Amino acid sequence: MDEKPTGYPVSLSIEYPDRPLDKVTTFFRLFTAIPIIIIASLVGGGTFQWTMASETATETTYQLGMAGGIVTFALILVILFQQKYPRWWFDWNVALTKFLYRVVTYVSLMTDQYPSTDEEQSVSIKIDYPDVKEDLDRALPLFKWLLALPHYIILAFLSVAAFVCVVMAWFVILFTGRYPRGLFDFVAGVMRWGLRVEAYAFLLVTDVYPPFSLEP
Repeated sequence: MDEKPTGYPVSLSIEYPDRPLDKVTTFFRLFTAIPIIIIASLVGGGTFQWTMASETATETTYQLGMAGGIVTFALILVILFQQKYPRWWFDWNVALTKFLYRVVTYVSLMTDQYPSTDEEQSVSIKIDYPDVKEDLDRALPLFKWLLALPHYIILAFLSVAAFVCVVMAWFVILFTGRYPRGLFDFVAGVMRWGLRVEAYAFLLVTDVYPPFSLEP
């Protein structure tokens, strides 16, 4: 990987593709990514709801619930009342997070390797397992989502900028086969910033406030 590990308990590094990328799969990326995006949506959790009207003009609502995801509220209660972070729960959250970031990396054109559901590939994520009694304040998880509000605002603007960078990179890759290094590092930095905020406010693996930085 290109970046050196940081002292923060959560880190992300993405290997820069120092080789020509596949122009065909890059051109059709939104279509080639559909199957893995569907899988990510299913395991990532969520609820889908739709309404259908019958011939009698009555409406019927259907709801489909997805399993998995990061069940933050339940985890807050476990930390608050039992002062523990079950290892199996941590392992699931980390594995899911790694998978989702592999999908995002692929969609962002930063690799032409199709996302694996279990192999690390070009994306390396390190998340330290917390010693809850020593490292986590049992009541702080109730407020972390609010304390991270400044990050949400900044990340909203950074995400728009990252999207623009991906669109620019799409054109460059089609002509040259290369992802401009400056654009690559910026998009990776935004992803890294977002991961640290996610780890702090929703994965609840650290009480260390995320740095306002794109750097490793």
